[in-house]
Amino acid sequence: MDAPDRIETIRRFNRFYTRRIGVLNEGLLDSEFSLTECRILWELAHLENGDGLTATDLGRLLDLDGGYLSRLLRDLKARDLVRATRSEVDARQSLLRLSPAGRRAFKPLDRRSQAQVAEMLGPLSEARQAELLQAMQRVQRLLGEPGADGDVVLRPHGPGDLGWVIARHGALYAREYGFDLGFEALVARIAADFIERFDPAREACWIADRDGENLGSVCLVQAREEGSQAPIEGTAQLRLLLVEPRARGLGLGDRLVTECHRFAREAGYRRVRLWTNSQLDAAKHIYRKAGYQLVGTESFRGFGQDLVGETWELALPT
Repeated sequence: MDAPDRIETIRRFNRFYTRRIGVLNEGLLDSEFSLTECRILWELAHLENGDGLTATDLGRLLDLDGGYLSRLLRDLKARDLVRATRSEVDARQSLLRLSPAGRRAFKPLDRRSQAQVAEMLGPLSEARQAELLQAMQRVQRLLGEPGADGDVVLRPHGPGDLGWVIARHGALYAREYGFDLGFEALVARIAADFIERFDPAREACWIADRDGENLGSVCLVQAREEGSQAPIEGTAQLRLLLVEPRARGLGLGDRLVTECHRFAREAGYRRVRLWTNSQLDAAKHIYRKAGYQLVGTESFRGFGQDLVGETWELALPT
């Protein structure tokens, strides 16, 4: 999609959504107020502890032209919906608040807005509602809405998470490294072994989650001999480290690896090992920073390519 098509797609969405929420109507929410007037009333109704707000701060908050805002406020004051009082802290400033009439006028607007959104969500299943909310939150993040970024949390795996880990490994490694479906099959076997052998006292999986959106993963398991699958005493293995491209640069890889080390120490492991490929430079950078040492290499044919496998180990402090 080229630039003109992208622009038209966004404009088409804007036209759809403004029509959907009734912004084009003469009075928003079947009221006598315009969209901008409703936003002014909303901001003043939600001031913490009833504190006032200067016209300058209100204009900055709503990104409104000063002259336009002044005319709107003059009209709202004339209707006794908004009042300005001298600040007790700085007598040079006037603070805006809703009058009792303004609060009475705002309450039905708030109720109608809630009812409108409830009506919009009503026909959607729980899953579709969650999908819609995540999409809206992502739009806010991508367009830089202050405070919309949310905190990324590392949570334990749940139903469906290992399926996501398999799918994302398969898709990303095919796109970024040209790996064939054999790699996705390997990840599926690792995930299946993790689920079937899972010992919560000795093993764990973490999903990096932001507002319900998976952004990364890692597992820590009991290390085993490759042939016999016998446990290797005192050794854990780090597996399935992944960070989504859109979340790279946030330090998630470091956080996921650090969480593995914390768990490994508490579980009584003395060292952590991992296996990777020589071309995975970003992952190896994380491992080097964490103190891992390269202890072995092996050339092999896999995933449709000639590769060099690498084994890395980290001795945990006692």
